[in-house]
Amino acid sequence: GFGSAKNRTQKQQQQARAAAESVIEGLPENSIVCFTDGSCRGNPGLAGVGVYIQYPDGTSHKHSKFLGEATNNIAELTALSDAIDIVETQAQYDTSPIVLFTDSKYAQGVLIKNWKAKANRELIQSIKTKIRARGNIKISWIAGHAGILGNEEADTLANQAIDNR
Repeated sequence: GFGSAKNRTQKQQQQARAAAESVIEGLPENSIVCFTDGSCRGNPGLAGVGVYIQYPDGTSHKHSKFLGEATNNIAELTALSDAIDIVETQAQYDTSPIVLFTDSKYAQGVLIKNWKAKANRELIQSIKTKIRARGNIKISWIAGHAGILGNEEADTLANQAIDNR
């Protein structure tokens, strides 16, 4: 439906943004909304992670981290893992549902669609363990580079991690 980030039409971009906004608007008020992204220059290559978190009280948190040499899939998965870890430090939100938005179909597939992972098994298992332990985490795919503000922020943070290494 939304095309790929490299050849998405303006109409597809508008549809992708509207679909994401509809999902976000439908979330419970006490939800923690996390946008995650991984960036990789070369694959493998220099990699970075970006996380943008919106808390129910209106505050936000930005996180970026340089990974060194890694694959794009490791960067995407690490961003999801980091988002969970950051939220877990906020005890006042320990019962709030967490929604993790990723633009990685790979991450969504190996974490919630039972895709068989050929690589990154330890990282995938670690994230699945965190999700089971928390119990109220949802992973949702959104189209990347479609003007979705939180996703664009996470992308910027991931790229800044590489630039500022």
